[in-house]
Amino acid sequence: MRSKLSRLLPALMLAALAIASAAPIADSVDVRIDEWMTPSSPPYPHDPAVAPDGSIWYTGQRANVIGRFDPKTEQFKEFPLPTANSGPHGLQADKDGNIWYTGNAAALIGKVDAKTGKVTEYKMPDPKAKDPHTIVFLKDGTLLFTVQAGNLVGSLDPKAANGAIKLVSPPTANARPYGIKLDSKGVAFFDEFNAPNIGSIDPATMKITEYPLPDKAARPRRIAVAKDDTVWYGDYARGYLGHLDPKTGKVDEFASPGGGKSRPYAIDITADGAVWYVETGDDAHNMLVRFNPGTKKMQTFPIPGGGGTVRNMEIDRNGNLWLAESGVGKIARVTIKSATSTQ
Repeated sequence: MRSKLSRLLPALMLAALAIASAAPIADSVDVRIDEWMTPSSPPYPHDPAVAPDGSIWYTGQRANVIGRFDPKTEQFKEFPLPTANSGPHGLQADKDGNIWYTGNAAALIGKVDAKTGKVTEYKMPDPKAKDPHTIVFLKDGTLLFTVQAGNLVGSLDPKAANGAIKLVSPPTANARPYGIKLDSKGVAFFDEFNAPNIGSIDPATMKITEYPLPDKAARPRRIAVAKDDTVWYGDYARGYLGHLDPKTGKVDEFASPGGGKSRPYAIDITADGAVWYVETGDDAHNMLVRFNPGTKKMQTFPIPGGGGTVRNMEIDRNGNLWLAESGVGKIARVTIKSATSTQ
């Protein structure tokens, strides 16, 4: 017969988790930023991706390679791509650790077998889809991706012959779909970089919905989705951090510390709910910014190597941020060392 304590343990664990999730977000943290120069020639890492085994992958855009970095050994390995000048851009790891990337200059999506290095390419079926941009994976393994200049959002089924690629256009002409992320229900939200809108696409129907932003000059570039399925984005043109509630359409804006020309770019959200993004207005001195949605307070950190425009970031299973510092050829790990709540 189970003891009273053993019967209570599941409830106690759930209560502890609830308390932890409701814990206030710290206003101030300490970080350590480590950087590594990529071996590409020329070095120009565009986007980072975290694989299931903890390795960090990146697109070597100008060298036409996909790179792998092992944080444990600090060793690099790079994989040349079969199509010359394919312009590898966005990338993501699938559940098996294979790396999928967008050939931004070659109208294709590619897959790198993480074990063998073999590359498989899927060509776009429509000539308008000339520049696949950013990738996300649905739970069933299907890829959703944006096509910026082609003004399209697409899906690719890895299990189907030739990828069974489908492409749809947003309602706004020349909207230039850019960053893309999923909410908890598998709905993808994306920035329209050439329009004052955030878009969403239902993977089941490929129907696109647009959410207008209050300022017509807004130009959202990268995007992140919080645990409550609200959307955070960087307004690259105006120097704001934006917050959209898709249920109500309500938008809140917060001026970035660097001002109107700070150019918020890479963005993500840590497990505690803090929003992190990078100001790229000064290529030589990119600034990492942390925002507390509860108190609306911001904290900034200079990137040691300058950054040279940090275009994207990802968070690993230990809660570290990984950045691709394009212009200076480096990848960086941001370790959050400590936090003090002031709420």
